[in-house]
Amino acid sequence: MKRSWRCKNFLPSILSLSLRRGLHYDGRSRLSNFWTPTQNKKPVTSESAGEDGHDLLLRAGFLRQAHSGIFHLLPLGLRVQDKIERLIDKHMQTVGAVKVSLSSVSSQELWERSGRLEGRDSELFQLEDRKGAKFLLSPTHEEEITTIVKNAVQSYKDLPLRLYQVTRKYRDEARPRQGLLRGREFVMKDLYTFDVTEEKAMETYSDVSKAYRNFFDELALPYLVANADSGSMGGDHSHEYHFASTKGEDTIISCQSCQHTINEELWRPTHVEMESDADTPFRVWIGRTLKPPVPNAALDERGPQTEIARAPDPPSDNTSALVEVYIPQGSRINTHALKELVPGLDTSGFFDLDQTLSTYYPNTTTLPGSWQRISIRDPRVSMSSILSKPSDRGGPSSTMTSPFILTKPEADSACPSCGSQTLSFTPTVEIGHTFHLGTRYSKPLDAKVQTEQNMIQDIQMGCHGIGVSRLMGAVASLLADERGLNWPIKIAPYGVVIVEAGAVADQEVNKVYDRLAGLDATIDDRERPFGWKLKDADLIGYPFIVILGKSWKEREAVELQCRRLGIKEKVAIEEINVRMEELAAKL
Repeated sequence: MKRSWRCKNFLPSILSLSLRRGLHYDGRSRLSNFWTPTQNKKPVTSESAGEDGHDLLLRAGFLRQAHSGIFHLLPLGLRVQDKIERLIDKHMQTVGAVKVSLSSVSSQELWERSGRLEGRDSELFQLEDRKGAKFLLSPTHEEEITTIVKNAVQSYKDLPLRLYQVTRKYRDEARPRQGLLRGREFVMKDLYTFDVTEEKAMETYSDVSKAYRNFFDELALPYLVANADSGSMGGDHSHEYHFASTKGEDTIISCQSCQHTINEELWRPTHVEMESDADTPFRVWIGRTLKPPVPNAALDERGPQTEIARAPDPPSDNTSALVEVYIPQGSRINTHALKELVPGLDTSGFFDLDQTLSTYYPNTTTLPGSWQRISIRDPRVSMSSILSKPSDRGGPSSTMTSPFILTKPEADSACPSCGSQTLSFTPTVEIGHTFHLGTRYSKPLDAKVQTEQNMIQDIQMGCHGIGVSRLMGAVASLLADERGLNWPIKIAPYGVVIVEAGAVADQEVNKVYDRLAGLDATIDDRERPFGWKLKDADLIGYPFIVILGKSWKEREAVELQCRRLGIKEKVAIEEINVRMEELAAKL
């Protein structure tokens, strides 16, 4: 009886609330039933510098910042994310992928076994439970998914297997920036593929690449596909997908002669002219290693240039090493290339050697004896130049010649594929990445399969990601203008907003809505002035605005607006669907 009394009193309170807010529950989408906390006033910091996509996402009510690099999604933002996810689902089904959802908490022991924890401690959110067991918040899930498959797959008959998820990931960014483009918490789609042979794995890679292109094609936005560095993910074959953006932190190099396209990180030209003994103007780039260095094999100065020799063994204690790199005067160091020679190189920020020495070793200007000094020479800098200006830093030294150029390319650099000097440089934002992993994770985690020939071998793997939240931020920045956001039709929070100008009966508005419901329409029935609603619609970035005004009262024609296409025209209600479908195909 008590519970029944509560229900009887609860229902009238809900009805009272709905009447106060003017809520309607007739099955039609209405903004009076939706929360859109837009802010018409621009932030003070945006008045002079101009608003970027992230500023607009905040002001248009798509998200709010919780902490540095961490954001809450509000209803509009969640609708965009949901549409991106549904579009991903559509294209993952074309490659036979099955959706899963893995825990965000991963075992640190698995990362130690895969060897991926080495050198990445600073990027990870790590934690312990009350029993002292160590965990981390996953930035990716290779270790966990490999372990799951390992315990479920025995025979070649169980493969191929393609599993994907869309989940939150975590990375302790040193400098979170640009909103959703570089955050500490983010949403990603990651697909993991498992095959018996490398040949089959590469066929899978090709299938996924095609699905990725189809996915990005649906957004109807220009994108670049570039050969890429696999980095800490491992593997020997990968491609990146990019939007061109002046705010991008990547640079894509494209050859206008042979169409060779790579990320600047992969720039490793080796076809340089033979060095001369003449003095070469150079400068010294100084860095350090995070842990005792174990440089990769490189050319040793003391032996013939055709010989490969290892650098001296690292010191026995857990100290850093100084890395001196001799590069041509006026050039810029390519730390990604340098990390191939010194895997432990610290690239997290500028290393001020003089400040380090004065802070920790105030009585000397040379390296302490426990530090090793590694000297690496760009092949364009002559040895005689270096010998004429020896380092005064002291410390045990290992001098190597890099087998490839260690600087970033310039406008007159030669294409590493065809040798022509027709390179273009485009700043970009990475939105997707595909990797062929091979046995990078299956081998250390012992994920094996029995082949048709009754042989036991490591499973061939691939992983393929799309930054869902990053994609939202990138599209916002790419298409925004002085009036607000501008969404592609496939991922817009709503495809069309219906606004009435003047006294138009509800049944008339409903009539237009019912015709446009297939385009994901919504009605702006909030008690706000007509002009305010139009500005709000521009700020939010609906692809289409349909206005019921004077023309509607005269001849049942609506005003159709599409800001991206520069269209503002009168369309009869009988023709509205055909016309909007024509325009939607261009969005």
